[in-house]
Amino acid sequence: MLDAVDAALMRALQGDGRATFQALADGVGLSRTAVRARVRQLVQSGAIRIVGVLHAGVVGMEVLGHVSFRVAGPVGPLMEALGEREAVTFAAQSAGRFPAVAHVRLADDAALTKELAELRALPGVEGAEVFRAVSVFKDAHSSVRELRDVELDALDWRLVRRLLRDGRASYADLARQVGLSQAAARSRVVRLLDSGVIHVTAIVEPTALGANEQLGFGLRCRGDAEALGAALANMSRVSFLASGFGRYDIVGTLTAPDRCRLVEALEALRGAPGVGHVETWEHLSIRKERRGGDRTLEWIPG
Repeated sequence: MLDAVDAALMRALQGDGRATFQALADGVGLSRTAVRARVRQLVQSGAIRIVGVLHAGVVGMEVLGHVSFRVAGPVGPLMEALGEREAVTFAAQSAGRFPAVAHVRLADDAALTKELAELRALPGVEGAEVFRAVSVFKDAHSSVRELRDVELDALDWRLVRRLLRDGRASYADLARQVGLSQAAARSRVVRLLDSGVIHVTAIVEPTALGANEQLGFGLRCRGDAEALGAALANMSRVSFLASGFGRYDIVGTLTAPDRCRLVEALEALRGAPGVGHVETWEHLSIRKERRGGDRTLEWIPG
């Protein structure tokens, strides 16, 4: 059973997966040795995975679309088809106006247009509407930090591949993997992190926190959608959030351990300054959800 200290360590590691054990210990008021043991237990139990998350812009997958499907007949065949599509990073059967929703990541709007045409031809699809994201404020599956221009060579990509698998790999281990000195490996990793190329974070297994309820939402706002998105991203129950254009101004996901707290989170969302109309859909069954690093290993060189 996870306690308050474990939850605090999870939050700290989500912010900086390479935080030192001493920094983590200072944050929770325990010894470095005790914190090291707790983090090891969290990882070994499967409660968290500490991985590198590559910025989608690095591999040219900067366009994110949220697609809502109208479906005739059973939804299962569509879910199977969505699970096989390379561009689909998330797909769920849902309850609400639309019986299925999906996220797609593509290189540009031309590729998004082509993908939508093919999605509309899938089994049972009577229509599909797209929300084209402009700013992503929260996403466990891609770094949302600012990406600065940086030239990457073969050694950088080898470090990236290693960090995607193990975000807390030691500098000594990274140095051995790529044939550099420890100081040189450290310097390169710091540059990759500071430039936004990769972000190391803890991917939390929802069931470890009892987070069994997921609710998708789309909202229209009064005023500045970017400012509202930045504010809503600070809500603890918001697990995904993006602003853009289409049916909604902002699309997101709420995650909670039970229905009661999900309702509380939804009420807090509805009551936030600037929030207008809110539409929701429950994720009944998630067919596909690419976690940090899962797909990007296929994208990067080497």
